[in-house]
Amino acid sequence: MTDQYTSQFYAERKSGSSESAKVIVPLVLGLIQCSSVIDVGCGTGEWLSVFRENGVTDILGVDGDYVDRDLLGIPGDRFLSRDLNSGFNLDRHFDLAVSLEVAEHLPPEGGERLVESLTTLSPIVLFSAAVPFQEGTNHINEQWPDYWVEQFRRRDFVPLDCLRNKLWRHERIDWWYAQNIMFYVRRDELSKHPRLQEFYEGEFSEPLPIIHPSLWLHKTSRVASLEAELATARGKLQTLQTNPLFRILLSLYRMFSLNSLSRNSE
Repeated sequence: MTDQYTSQFYAERKSGSSESAKVIVPLVLGLIQCSSVIDVGCGTGEWLSVFRENGVTDILGVDGDYVDRDLLGIPGDRFLSRDLNSGFNLDRHFDLAVSLEVAEHLPPEGGERLVESLTTLSPIVLFSAAVPFQEGTNHINEQWPDYWVEQFRRRDFVPLDCLRNKLWRHERIDWWYAQNIMFYVRRDELSKHPRLQEFYEGEFSEPLPIIHPSLWLHKTSRVASLEAELATARGKLQTLQTNPLFRILLSLYRMFSLNSLSRNSE
């Protein structure tokens, strides 16, 4: 629902996205030759802003019309409004298409159209999407990596999980990028990028469905908190049950309940 993507929603993510991009973008540009980037689901454009800082001046951000233009970190003419759920195409291609933590906000059919759009726009896609139980605003399509691997593979794109091991313990990036981010590269494009081809031929393996320690700790702390609340509630109930007035009221309640059942059965 678009009313969930408020100015506050983007403002809360601005700093983390920018800091994460400042770590990850140089790694990306060290692996591929890139002079143009499109970010689909760009929000307020923090990632594209960092690409510009690293010398990529041909940029374009795409997101819904609900994005507050006053919050954009890129020039307004570098932002294009589109319904991501419907998919779209442009009259040009880019060296790199980026879509980070976007697909989980779209229903399954919208996610498929997003992948179709990305693979039409560029032969190299930098992609991440929330895994099951990651949770977040309007997360309606959380999937394990193999789901998206299959979506891209249908279009002859191979997954390259060559970033997560470099980012896993990095303190400056938001943990969801470390957990989910990877390349998808059209098979016939690999030979143009020696470092990606070297990884594919030497270290390639199917992306593992792994959970970052930060997510694990968050979930287990919530379970512990709920268990503590349940123990407190049980203690209060046990104390209440020993109260003479409570026992009298409980007896009266049972008596009236039995009388009511008796009258209803007549």
